[in-house]
Amino acid sequence: MAPIRPTILQIIPTLDTGGAELSTVEIASAIVVAGGRALVATQGGRLAQKIIEAGGEIVPFPAATKNPARMMGNARALAALIRHEHVDIVHARSRAPAWSALSAARATKRPFITTYHGAYSENGPLKRAYNSVMARGDVVIANSAYTAGLIKSRYGTAADKIRIIHRGVDPAVFDRAAIDPARLEALREAWGVAPGARIILQAARLTRWKGQTVVIDALARLKAHGVAPGWVAVFAGDDQGRSAYTEELEKQAVGLGLKDHVRFAGHVSDMPAAFALAAVAVIASTDPEAFGRTAIEAQMMGCPVIATRIGAPPETVRAQPAVPVSERTGWLIPPSDADALSAALGEAFALSGEDRRQLGARAQANAAEHFSLAAMKHATLEVYDRVLETRLAEAFRLAQGAISQQL
Repeated sequence: MAPIRPTILQIIPTLDTGGAELSTVEIASAIVVAGGRALVATQGGRLAQKIIEAGGEIVPFPAATKNPARMMGNARALAALIRHEHVDIVHARSRAPAWSALSAARATKRPFITTYHGAYSENGPLKRAYNSVMARGDVVIANSAYTAGLIKSRYGTAADKIRIIHRGVDPAVFDRAAIDPARLEALREAWGVAPGARIILQAARLTRWKGQTVVIDALARLKAHGVAPGWVAVFAGDDQGRSAYTEELEKQAVGLGLKDHVRFAGHVSDMPAAFALAAVAVIASTDPEAFGRTAIEAQMMGCPVIATRIGAPPETVRAQPAVPVSERTGWLIPPSDADALSAALGEAFALSGEDRRQLGARAQANAAEHFSLAAMKHATLEVYDRVLETRLAEAFRLAQGAISQQL
């Protein structure tokens, strides 16, 4: 018999920043709206309060450990938690805690769901075995067609066990018209960017595979060619303790004469305002992005996107040669190619005001039609319904309709 008020337990190491972390918050909110109970086992972080505000519950848990002995202890603790809280589904979003969650789910005979959030490099049989837990769910949620392909090719997972659910953006949050000019001014002042300067924004944590070194090389080319003087590049993201890499980037920028053109902003909480300020957003990843949420966030704000043509960005950014110029929402370029990035930046800056307006409108329409947050939430609740025989997705749809009528 289906539970009247299903309890869904999500488990994730921390709740600081990132696509998996944001998705955890968003799905906790959807569960509550649909009438379920949302638990999140985590070590916490800056997004933990968002879970509570959405009506979910935080279960303090050492989910980040990779110590095998502690993971076994975590499995026993999770099994006890599942029984005590009458958990109906265990949903794992990261590899290390997923092993504990899988053991606990099997011990308690609860359905086990995974979301395969990353491309997860594999450099040997041990790493492949470690990663494989993310393909062992009763249902495996892939955040892109690219990710689904990886799951099938690496583990031979049956297609009917994989559900592709793209990440989503809330158009009510990423709405250019709803942003108070004071938010824009505050962000501009925080970044030390003069009014009128065109901003190149890379929103990504500071880690080598995100391609910040390639961006800085491209900026040097842009400056050398005298393209659109008056621009400033903002790197919005934490280094998460990788201070040596941050120092390397700062040294690279100074060495290339870009000290006055580059800002390392750290974590930025107001991303809608950040994309509203940006003339162009850059995703310069040198390894494949499993999804790349910033591509759709930027487009929802009508901001042109330049992304590398690997991983999932070809699913989210409409670009040549797949579409004609009149239908593009950005540019796709080869990875690690500073010349190609510099050229694309030059094209973006060369757009006329009307061409830029039209491109921005297409980008916004693309994000709204194909990557809405409501669609992502509904599809995930459908997965829960599939294994529990509940009607969470229908309850969520009705609740959303009632909210819309009240507005």
